[in-house]
Amino acid sequence: MPGLTQEQITQAREADLLHYLLSYESGVLKREGANYRHREHDSLVYVASKNYWYWNSRGRKINAVDYLMEIRGYSFVEAVERLAGCGAPAVSHYTASGSREQRKPVEQKPFRLPWVKRCATFAVSYLQRRGIHSDIISRCMRLGLFYESRYNNEAVCVFAGRDDAGTGRFACVRSIAGDLKKDISGSDKRFSFCYPPDQPGSRHLAVFEAPIDALSHATLQKLEGWQWNGYRLSLGGTSPVALVAFLERHPEITRVALYLDNDLAGRTNARKIRTLLKADQKFSKLRVSVNPPRCGKDYNEKLQHTLQAIREEKHASRQKQAAVSI
Repeated sequence: MPGLTQEQITQAREADLLHYLLSYESGVLKREGANYRHREHDSLVYVASKNYWYWNSRGRKINAVDYLMEIRGYSFVEAVERLAGCGAPAVSHYTASGSREQRKPVEQKPFRLPWVKRCATFAVSYLQRRGIHSDIISRCMRLGLFYESRYNNEAVCVFAGRDDAGTGRFACVRSIAGDLKKDISGSDKRFSFCYPPDQPGSRHLAVFEAPIDALSHATLQKLEGWQWNGYRLSLGGTSPVALVAFLERHPEITRVALYLDNDLAGRTNARKIRTLLKADQKFSKLRVSVNPPRCGKDYNEKLQHTLQAIREEKHASRQKQAAVSI
């Protein structure tokens, strides 16, 4: 396989899926005695006595590579790179009875943000082409949430996630000219990309699948004059890991608006996340709404439609003024 060694492939196929989920997606797991159940796919269960994951709805066992490809949408190469680089160990042995697992300590690969290209001309142009307002782009760069870099010799945008101390804990890259889109190895999904409110003290949180949608929502607010002040969090997909971790760090939040994509996966997972929050005593008092975009698949498409409508309105206005002047 190009770009992969046999050692990496073997390591990925033998990776411990339970360890991976506990380390990077702990919010999707529900404990059931010695076993675990996946919150998003409740037919996916970890059977402690037999030390494997079984997908009941599909009638088969799955490993970590299967999980990343079939549930998280990774390609085979991306799944192997993710598992070979995240420190997930080969399958360890668990006790057949009781709720305690016997596991060896694992040395995690340290996370490092990609290097910063001094001139971000191409990355800025990319966001501008997607319709993102220049003020929002500038603010993201000042906060260290967005910059340009190179990955595998390809120019990329970097969307960074930071903890409350400002330390980089997560990064995803998006190719400026190609199709590359992935999380950097060692990224902690609990600290996914988040665009902060303009004013401190907000109790509102808007949730999106991707950083570009969060920034599109902020641009729409600027264009249409919405009176809203809140956090805009990217899940990096539809897993609730980043959301649950954010709410645990910000107990002041009272309202959560789910702005996931307007497709079957987005609508389905938005409802599942709302149900998950309502079922958790820590979050049961939150006001949770589901707000897919009214036009377009996601909020960047909605922004594109809005910008096109503005351009058409201006063009019609200029034609009308020209006709009057004649």
